[in-house]
Amino acid sequence: MMWTPIGSDSTVPIYEQIIGQVVGVVASGGLKPGELLPSVREMAGLLLVNPNTVARAYGELERSGIVESRRGTGMLITPDAPQKSAEMRVAILKDRLRPLLRDALGYGLTASEINRLIELELAATIVSKNHPKSKPANPETN
Repeated sequence: MMWTPIGSDSTVPIYEQIIGQVVGVVASGGLKPGELLPSVREMAGLLLVNPNTVARAYGELERSGIVESRRGTGMLITPDAPQKSAEMRVAILKDRLRPLLRDALGYGLTASEINRLIELELAATIVSKNHPKSKPANPETN
């Protein structure tokens, strides 16, 4: 399973980025009910973050019902986690998207201009994800 190092340049708090990654992996079937999350120390090493930050994220995931702590075993994915994660993933993205859409409208962009911008950025992101060494095309030239 692929865990992505956390971006320190993001405006999203690190513990929320960790929650987002776990929710995404569970929602997409990368972790199934009954499977273990990496230990706090292991996850901190994989994501290059402080173990206390991982512990905070794991606590939030437990309060959300995505994982449950088992003494001597670790953090298990709950039976309800796939459905809860799918719902949570959409909610997280909506919360992050709303301020950007408000900004775009505030800058005077029309709905069709915003949609076109999103389509171009999504295409560039897909290209860059599939070909990390390639530089995405400049959307202004398309």
